[in-house]
Amino acid sequence: MIQASPAIVTQAGAQRLPRWALLWLCVAYIAPGFLGREPWKNADTTAFGIMNWMALGVIDWWNPAIPGQTNISSGLLPHWLGALMVQAWPEQAEWVYRLPAVLAMAGTFYFTWHAVFRFALLGTAQPVSFAFGGQAAPVDYARAMADSGLLALMGSLGLAQLSHEATPDVFLTASLASVLYATARLAHGSEITDARTFTCWFSGLFVMGMSGMPLLAVTIAVIIPSWYALHTQTDTPQATGPAHQDGKKQTLALTAGMGAAASMWVLWWTTPWILPATTDAPFPFSTASFVKMLAWFTWPLWPLVLWTLWRWRQHLRQAHVALPSMLTTLILVASAWAGGSDRTLMLALPAMSVLAAFALPTLKRSVSALIDWFSVLFFSLCATIVWVIWIAMVTGIPEKPAANVARLAPGFVPSFEGFAFAVALVATLCWLAVVAWRVTRHPPAIWKSMVLPATGVALCWLLLMTLWLPLLDHARSYGPIARRLATQVPATECTTTLGLNTAQLAGLAHQGHMNIDMRPAEVSDCPHLVASPNHPDVSAGLDGWQLLARFNRLTDGKESLLLFRRVVTPAEPLEPFVSEDGD
Repeated sequence: MIQASPAIVTQAGAQRLPRWALLWLCVAYIAPGFLGREPWKNADTTAFGIMNWMALGVIDWWNPAIPGQTNISSGLLPHWLGALMVQAWPEQAEWVYRLPAVLAMAGTFYFTWHAVFRFALLGTAQPVSFAFGGQAAPVDYARAMADSGLLALMGSLGLAQLSHEATPDVFLTASLASVLYATARLAHGSEITDARTFTCWFSGLFVMGMSGMPLLAVTIAVIIPSWYALHTQTDTPQATGPAHQDGKKQTLALTAGMGAAASMWVLWWTTPWILPATTDAPFPFSTASFVKMLAWFTWPLWPLVLWTLWRWRQHLRQAHVALPSMLTTLILVASAWAGGSDRTLMLALPAMSVLAAFALPTLKRSVSALIDWFSVLFFSLCATIVWVIWIAMVTGIPEKPAANVARLAPGFVPSFEGFAFAVALVATLCWLAVVAWRVTRHPPAIWKSMVLPATGVALCWLLLMTLWLPLLDHARSYGPIARRLATQVPATECTTTLGLNTAQLAGLAHQGHMNIDMRPAEVSDCPHLVASPNHPDVSAGLDGWQLLARFNRLTDGKESLLLFRRVVTPAEPLEPFVSEDGD
């Protein structure tokens, strides 16, 4: 017996969020961070380097291995797409490689919205019907819930940075959102044969496998059809009679076939290249650290998810609660297995957004007000801090913040950029307008509680990517150290390396524009060597090489690079290493 819905929504509460406002908010969220930013360490720079080396033919497309490096690529497909973009526009390589990731991020938003919409159309997910009418119409309610779910996704604190890197993680999140959407469509028995269901299901699993997680793809391909096989109820307001019963039978037969076919497909395409990298032993895991990361990364989704599970506890076996919960649990386990990986945890955000959306129709007005006031205070404070520190950087007033920036980012020279200032000012004014609208008006819409969190995250991210972008590039990019090191090596001479990771190699080659010899140092005949001071051979002393200088990352004293020059006779070991450029 299906219990009564805990959602009570009037037709006024199901009003839609204006499309222009939602689209502009998505653009304001996605564009900053993909445009005008240097690759940051480490995963972003690594992906940038691999894509460029693929495009230049330095490394093989099917086996992108660099001598001395292991497991540099967690997925072939994202790197292939980025390399194709670089080949098409090589003169714009520093930003064009991000275009596939931009589309993947937009796809994540699209599929999440439609997943919530389809789940909310299910009969068991609909609000209570009033005795004298006036309840929300099914489609209007589903649309308002979809708006809420998308806003909840944008409001999650952990999504901002990782979702703006051109790494496989962005494609994995998009693929999970696509599978989530297909799963929501499968819950409607009459849509099981729809081509969009098959396309989203298969393409999502395939992209997931080719982006570095074939085992997760296979697990989902088995678990979701198994749930449908054990739980055959697919209830929609329109699905009744023989057609609905036929949909149930199709669901049982076709979802099982889709799961088996998807499993074989993913394994066939991905096992030879990626599967060995996913079967390593688990990383060290700390329960306390994982819980703290989970609480921060998924805020404010996790309180809403817990509330959904409580308020809809009589409906835990229904598709709109059970399926997002299953996917969320599966990804949490995968993240814990990876030692508390925040990149793996990012895959759970679309499914958690679905669950968070179903909390909103059950919230009391006092809870909604608490969310609003917390959002106003928190994001207004964050925006104020960004503005104050930027003013201090540019003008020197207030003196204390300016001194802190000079101490934490030595060598950084701030400057006023009119376009960035104008964009940041417009964004701040829009935030003030949204706050004024929310404080002075009390719309009954379901999505009202998620407007301020989503807008606040978008505001702070945009301010960081405009006002603070030069400072963040200076602090988080390998560009400054790579360009300083390149001035000490003639452009016509090659340089070999020792003990550098892939991100450091990519920074030297593509941001410092140095001619890096990818062969091991012992077989290279290059006159210069860049080495990590932590390498055992460097600590023991390098025969045949003379130390020229030590270069520190200006914002990270723990990371440095040593520049050597080849000599005819073995050089005496120099201890301690002394920088020649004053770093």
